[in-house]
Amino acid sequence: MKGKKRAEDAEWILRLYVAGQSARSIAALENLSRLCEEHLAGRYRIEVIDLLQQPQLARGDQIVALPTLVRQLPPPVKKIIGDLSNTERVLVGLDLRQQSRRRKAQK
Repeated sequence: MKGKKRAEDAEWILRLYVAGQSARSIAALENLSRLCEEHLAGRYRIEVIDLLQQPQLARGDQIVALPTLVRQLPPPVKKIIGDLSNTERVLVGLDLRQQSRRRKAQK
């Protein structure tokens, strides 16, 4: 089908909700950036939302803990709470574990 992107080629939009420049917020952004470069190079966009500056934005994605990562695209929406330091848990939570293995098998 023309016009449709394959799931592994789709752009990923990830929103990271944080509370200022706390140690956990900084760690979450660093861990997310590293994972994206390793597994989604050139196919992702990270939006960092500081709820200390924009608390009203928490309601839209129903944020109850910080930091929280929300995968907006590709669907379905997924959420991961914490500093994203457990790489395996984050990869599984974002459905990247299977794609990661496929790419290694193709090389």
